[in-house]
Amino acid sequence: MPPNVHDAEPIPAAARAAIDALMLSGDLFRYTAPQDAPVALLEAEFASLLGCKYALAVSSCSAALFLSLKSLGLPRDARVLIPGFTFAAVPSSVMHADCLPVLCEVGENYRIDLADFEAKLDGVHAVIISHMRGHTSDMDAIAALCDARDIPMIEDAAHSLGTTWNGRNIGTIGRIGCFSFQSYKMINAGEGGILITDDADLVARAVIMSGAYEHNWKKHKGPVGENAPDLELAFARWQNRLPLYNMRMSNLSAAVIRPQLPELARRVRDGLRNHDYVAERLNTSPFFMVPPPLPQEQRAPDSIQFNLVGLDDAAIAAFSSAAEARGVKVQVFGQSRDNARAFWNWQFIPDLPELPRTRAMLMAACDVRLPVRLSRPELDAIADILLNAVGDVTGPTIPAYGT
Repeated sequence: MPPNVHDAEPIPAAARAAIDALMLSGDLFRYTAPQDAPVALLEAEFASLLGCKYALAVSSCSAALFLSLKSLGLPRDARVLIPGFTFAAVPSSVMHADCLPVLCEVGENYRIDLADFEAKLDGVHAVIISHMRGHTSDMDAIAALCDARDIPMIEDAAHSLGTTWNGRNIGTIGRIGCFSFQSYKMINAGEGGILITDDADLVARAVIMSGAYEHNWKKHKGPVGENAPDLELAFARWQNRLPLYNMRMSNLSAAVIRPQLPELARRVRDGLRNHDYVAERLNTSPFFMVPPPLPQEQRAPDSIQFNLVGLDDAAIAAFSSAAEARGVKVQVFGQSRDNARAFWNWQFIPDLPELPRTRAMLMAACDVRLPVRLSRPELDAIADILLNAVGDVTGPTIPAYGT
């Protein structure tokens, strides 16, 4: 039997105990308790884990991106620069925030084309850097370009919890960082998201818009043990002045997430080890190319992406079918019908541009899940299937390992 790559790790027993207690109390709403509700505790713990002042837990990473844009106070139809390789939720968040997505090219290593990025910065009001599938673009160069023009940067770090850049946590480089707790992420709550920032005014606006009606913002705190007059003043400034979008996280989701935070370091370690082992095996074939990390980047993957080299569309389709027949589902981003990661399917964007370099990459870029719980024999089984599947299309198979 091929390895099961769909299931995530079991939810820790501590979460089950917390959920049982919540079920007995019926106390699922984050603002019922006067203080220290599970969501509030999650926010404090997550901010401490990432090394920032403030965190706001919400219903999804899409909600976090939307609230981030709204908290910046951008004018209607503000232009927001995003990479052409990301999930449809990113341009959707831009549209929901009454802004206009501007797309830039992405290279064959899945990272932002800096020349195209710089060329499109004129007239842009904000930038969202999407670390798609955990691949980090050159954040030093991007931050310098944004800072020189005083353009705020938001990090879409949905796939990058645990990734570092020059030792700094991804999500803390921009003005705001946004993370996901959806099932196929390092921490799994089925759904959920969180945003982080060091800016009291930005988080106060986001908290109120997330659904902190009346004076529930008083249950949101800054760093433990620190007086937070800036935060209190910011809340007072925005009281009754912002619309409520009601994107709150429930205590039930927080109870699932909190016991997983201590597991993050192990999951990052195991995920990187698994990824690099499979990457080394795939790179023995001239028909596979797994882009290496940038020197400043320490990744936290739970999937692997690779490009097919020298194969036409028919051969790519044959490879995908051969792998699936053996039990490993390969998503070829540009070849999968209506794929939400292929920019040409974002037809809700006015005057959707063409991105030839990004399109060429997506037509040969593959995606395979590698849950961090997989064993070495299971990793070998996946690599064997992929190598033999490409051998079906190109010629004799490459000798398998571990079988």
